[in-house]
Amino acid sequence: MLSKILINFPLIAVVLIAMMGLSAMVFKRNIVKILMGVTILESAVNLFLVATGYREGGIAPIFTNAPSTHMVLPTVQALTLTSIVIGVATSAMMLSFAMIIYKKYGTVDVRKIRKLKG
Repeated sequence: MLSKILINFPLIAVVLIAMMGLSAMVFKRNIVKILMGVTILESAVNLFLVATGYREGGIAPIFTNAPSTHMVLPTVQALTLTSIVIGVATSAMMLSFAMIIYKKYGTVDVRKIRKLKG
């Protein structure tokens, strides 16, 4: 039982981190905290991608004269790197939107912004 938990530990961590991110997005009222939840959820997705590309005893796919053909999946690593770059760009854009909303409304509370909108 313990060995099965240890083998699936990365996937268990993905679920826990994703639940933390989703709960921050759903239950928080502060825009910056909601954006932190989005970033945490992005981290969970990145961990999931890395966990799916892992192979036991695999070597890095950068060697051309590898002793065996048992390598880690390079496509997943490229997708994760791309996801990190896109995540940084979207986080910066969302934070700039939050700054504009704060300058316009004087608050970052979602409930107050909705009341001011109408």
